[in-house]
Amino acid sequence: MTRTKLLQAEKLTLQLFEAVEKSNLIVAGKTESQLCLEVCDMASRQFGINEHWHKKIVRAGKNSTCIYPDNPPDETIQNNDTVILDFGPVVEGYEADLGRTYIPGDNARLLKMKQDVEKAWYQTQEWYHRQNSLKASTLFQYVVGKAGEFGWSFGGEIAGHIVGKYPHEQPADPASLELDIHPSNHNDMFLTDANGEPRHWILELLFIDEQSQRGAYFEQLL
Repeated sequence: MTRTKLLQAEKLTLQLFEAVEKSNLIVAGKTESQLCLEVCDMASRQFGINEHWHKKIVRAGKNSTCIYPDNPPDETIQNNDTVILDFGPVVEGYEADLGRTYIPGDNARLLKMKQDVEKAWYQTQEWYHRQNSLKASTLFQYVVGKAGEFGWSFGGEIAGHIVGKYPHEQPADPASLELDIHPSNHNDMFLTDANGEPRHWILELLFIDEQSQRGAYFEQLL
């Protein structure tokens, strides 16, 4: 039941992202903060999404290499550059977490990185679902290797985390990494939660082009 609800939340969020793209909101000359306000307005008016469980992220240009905790200065979108959206709507009490990359223009290198991070995500998902036991640290190292296979660097501090009914499970120790896909988390991702229920993981991949110092991001339910 929980996974069904999470998938429904993700589906609605994906519809929001598709509407943003079709409405041509992602254009050169617009600031990250302006686009963020427009996305949130569309989420509310067209999809009834008014609650978000994590900070709303729009990152463009050099900011596309930033990790989640960063709060860089507002950047203006440029043509032939990178734009990342990362939103975490709450839909009927369940959390979504969706990240996508957009390239306004025809920069071939950045378009390839955008395509590669998506391919790597689905290849990793396929590999994950063939496992019966898997340390989070092992999955982290796997995606670092994936980035290298495609010719990019891995830019994430983590490669994902759990989601669930809002608010999702928290570790007993706030400093613990046991609910993150982190190189120091050696716990089995197939362990159940404190209630004996399966955990539901988000996989997030951030690839970096060291040449241009731009990033491409893809995130959704694993």
